[in-house]
Amino acid sequence: MFSFPPPDFNAKNKKKVAEIYQALNSDPTDVAALRRMAISEGGLLTDEIRREVWPKLLNVNISDPPPQSGKDLRQMSKDYQQVLLDVRRSLRRFPPGMPDEEREGLQEELIDIILLVLERNPQLHYYQGYHDIVVTFLLVVGERLATSLVEKLSTHHLRDFMDPTMDNTKHILNYLMPIIDQVNPELHDFMQSAEVGTIFALSWLITWFGHVLMDFRHVVRLYDFFLACHPLMPIYFAAVIVLYREQEVLDCDCDMASVHHLLSQIPQDLPYETLISRAGDIFLQFPPSELAREAAAKQQAERMAASTFKDFELASAQQRPDMVLRQRFRGLLQPEAQTKDVLTKPRTNRFVKLAVMGLTVALGAAALAVVKSALEWAPKFQLQLFP
Repeated sequence: MFSFPPPDFNAKNKKKVAEIYQALNSDPTDVAALRRMAISEGGLLTDEIRREVWPKLLNVNISDPPPQSGKDLRQMSKDYQQVLLDVRRSLRRFPPGMPDEEREGLQEELIDIILLVLERNPQLHYYQGYHDIVVTFLLVVGERLATSLVEKLSTHHLRDFMDPTMDNTKHILNYLMPIIDQVNPELHDFMQSAEVGTIFALSWLITWFGHVLMDFRHVVRLYDFFLACHPLMPIYFAAVIVLYREQEVLDCDCDMASVHHLLSQIPQDLPYETLISRAGDIFLQFPPSELAREAAAKQQAERMAASTFKDFELASAQQRPDMVLRQRFRGLLQPEAQTKDVLTKPRTNRFVKLAVMGLTVALGAAALAVVKSALEWAPKFQLQLFP
């Protein structure tokens, strides 16, 4: 495990740390509060806290790690050679100044984690970029716990990326332009005219930005956010980056090569907290259910349906974002007349609502159904859901 030196906490962050440990020590653990802490400014603050909170966000029992295989997975795995090549190329994902011997040991652990998760879940298929996610967990929580967290993540949030083909990954990428269109039609139309597509955001999405961000602190801050939210939140964050760079894009020549080149080079000095906040606001205002209906109405190449993510205690290993989006195309509920107003009102309790979105399920339903299911799920949790 690797940790940056602990920050010099101000009074606000000291209070947040106390609230996090209060939620951890409550019986049962107040997971909703932990999600709010992970979403709110600064996230979980330290890797020491992440080691305790990330398992709670993924509903992983840290006292029951997956057993070792007992097989020589490096000899048996069809993916070993590709994993080995990718891990060898991952030098920059390790902290600068780390001794070579320590880094090489971590790279061996990285290979072992990946091969074990694949061996235990034969329905999963390795993809290039997967190691960028796994190494983040390895550096924060260590090999033993990383294996458990990565396995749960791989069968839920990352499940679509681990199919034999990229079809489901393309479905998720297809959300990028509708999000941009809702917020900034001019930028959307410019990008459509340039025929830039969405491939520039592929590595952002499938690595949770781990491959493209140089500062590890920014990576783990995003992981706090993504782990606490709906599994489609990374595509909302990708859209927010594009929206933030609006003027740069509009100043480009309106052609695929120019716009793709610009967007492929992600700035390293992004205002991450501002973008996280905006991504959350846009998600609440234009949830996947709404975007899916619009995409279907425009007769996109593939039909997609609405969903939010199911609480891990209820979700099966096959409960993955794209699968849910597609299977509910027929019989979509019509939103109540008031739903649009609810979604576009100022949100004084946005962190609570994002936490609710991460914990509840409303397949093919409008936002009011999400709220209803949240109250059914946690009737004792005093949610102030409406201003």
